[in-house]
Amino acid sequence: MTDLGTISSRLSHPRLVLPAAALMVALTAPGGAEAQDNVGRYEQTDIEYGATLYNMHCIACHGENGDLLPEINLRTGRFPNSPSDRDLGDNIRNGLPDTAMIATEYTDSEVTALVAYVRNIGSVDLDSILIGDPIRGQGIFEGTGECASCHRVFGRGPRAAPDLSNIGAIRTASQLERSLLGTAGATIPINRAVRVVTADGTAINGRRLNEDTFTVQLVDENERLVSLEKATLNEYTILETSAMPAYAETLSDDERADVLAYLLSLKGMN
Repeated sequence: MTDLGTISSRLSHPRLVLPAAALMVALTAPGGAEAQDNVGRYEQTDIEYGATLYNMHCIACHGENGDLLPEINLRTGRFPNSPSDRDLGDNIRNGLPDTAMIATEYTDSEVTALVAYVRNIGSVDLDSILIGDPIRGQGIFEGTGECASCHRVFGRGPRAAPDLSNIGAIRTASQLERSLLGTAGATIPINRAVRVVTADGTAINGRRLNEDTFTVQLVDENERLVSLEKATLNEYTILETSAMPAYAETLSDDERADVLAYLLSLKGMN
């Protein structure tokens, strides 16, 4: 695993950290009274994740209060070129011509976090951030948390549950937090377990890999690949409950912070 530094979080009131490239210059946020409307529009986990990204790598150019550059003030919303969150995210990722705002290699989850923080800059109590550690998190993932008994990472582990090798790039901090806490609806639809009964009465429980109008492909409980035609099935049920345990009570805040740090460090590169 690459050295990704420390990541912070308190999952009951989450806070996150992850290294990234510099944000640089020339962004946009709503100003004045409009900025107040941002309260509640962004998840607190993502705001605080973005705060740590900003303070690790963007503060050198923009300053602690976001007002270090001429004509730019992130805190009051005085900066051009990003009237929407999509524009802001694109500018963070791709940079702006003829400015010091260079293209970066931010993942989708990092862009989401930075947009959330920039839209709410000044609202985060940085002193209250609890530092989590991805190395400790990996130990919990593979040990007491027993996550590795179901999930596969970088070619190691079973296929009973989704492969997590790239999870930190494709799921936001707040989404991963909800999964760890066992929040209802945290499992995305394609990852829900299914129960199938074939024409001969054979019952199969498994995880969907792919599905279209006529067929479905599963990994069953014995990790075998199964391809089925829906028209031949006696039963096909998408289960509402998740097989993943909730860690709100079984792991401490610090331990969940470390596991979340580890998950966010998984970006498809071993």
